[in-house]
Amino acid sequence: MVKQYSISEGKIIDTAGKRGDILVYISPDETERKHLVEDLKIDDHTLQSSLDPNELGRMEFEPDHVALIIKRPKRYCAKDNFLFRTESIGLFLFTGTLIILLTDDIPLFDGKQFAKVDSLQDLILKLIYRCTWHFEEHIKVISMMSDELEQEINKSASNRQLLNMFTLEKSLVFYLDAISSNRRVIEKLKTSAAKLALSTASLEFLDDLAIENAQCYEMAQVYSQVLSSLMDARASVISNNLNVMMKNLNAIVIAVAVPSFFAGVGGMSEFSGMIHFSNWKVGYPIFVLAMLAIGIATFVIIKKVEGIWKES
Repeated sequence: MVKQYSISEGKIIDTAGKRGDILVYISPDETERKHLVEDLKIDDHTLQSSLDPNELGRMEFEPDHVALIIKRPKRYCAKDNFLFRTESIGLFLFTGTLIILLTDDIPLFDGKQFAKVDSLQDLILKLIYRCTWHFEEHIKVISMMSDELEQEINKSASNRQLLNMFTLEKSLVFYLDAISSNRRVIEKLKTSAAKLALSTASLEFLDDLAIENAQCYEMAQVYSQVLSSLMDARASVISNNLNVMMKNLNAIVIAVAVPSFFAGVGGMSEFSGMIHFSNWKVGYPIFVLAMLAIGIATFVIIKKVEGIWKES
C-alpha cells in the first residue's frame, strides 16, 4: 500500500491519491518492491533491511539517493506479554522525493514536531526526533509497569511476575541497542551535513536531536540498571525467605518429633494399660497436654538457640 503526501506551507498534507513528494510504502508487495528496486534503483538488501526489525540503524550514500535506516519502538499490545519490541523504518531521499518504508500502518506525521516542516531533509530529522520521543515515552511506561509488578511480587509468591520483570529488562536491552544505532545515524548526518544541503536551522535542530537522543539513551540505561539491580535484590530476598521458611519447618518437625517419642512410649501396652486401669479419664488428657507442652517447649528452645547463633 502506498500513501502520498506533500509539504505545503510548512505542513504535511495528504495529496488524496495525487502524486506527492513524500511516498510512504506500508509493507510493500512484490510488485511495489520490484518497482523500488528496478525503477528507483534502491538496493534490494537495503530494502529488505528497512523491513527487518532486527536490523541496526545506518546511513548510506548511493549514486542518486541517500538511504537511512532508523529504529523506533513497535506499538505495544496485550499479546506482547510485557515484551517491548523495536522496528525499522527505511528513508530514501532522492532529489525532490522522499520514500518511506514501513512494516505497519502507523501515524507518522502526528504531533507538534510536524507543525512546521521546511524541507524533506527537515522532515527526516523530525522523524528521527519523533522516534526518540517514542522511546522516551515507552521507557516511562516500562518504569510504571515494573513498579506495579514489584508491588504484585511483594503480595504473591508466584513466578509469573518475576518472569514479566525479566521480560521488561530484556525490552530495555533492545531499546538501548536501537537508541545507540540511531545515535550513529545522527552522527553520520552531522558529518554529512554539506552533502545533504542542510540549512542552518536544520543544523541547530540536529544538535538538539543529538542531545535528546543522548538523554534518551541515558534514561534507558539508568532504568535498565535499576531493573537489573532490583531483580538481583528480589532473587536474594526470595532465597532468604526460603531459608527462613525451611528453618521454621525444621523447627516444627523437631518440635513434633520429640513429643511423638514420648507418645510412642506412652502408647506401649504396659504403660497404656496402667493409665487405663487407674483413671483413664484423667490420665489421657494430662498425657496429651504434657505432649503439647513438650512440643512447644522444644520449639521455643530451638528458636532461642537459633537467635543466639545469629548474635554470635
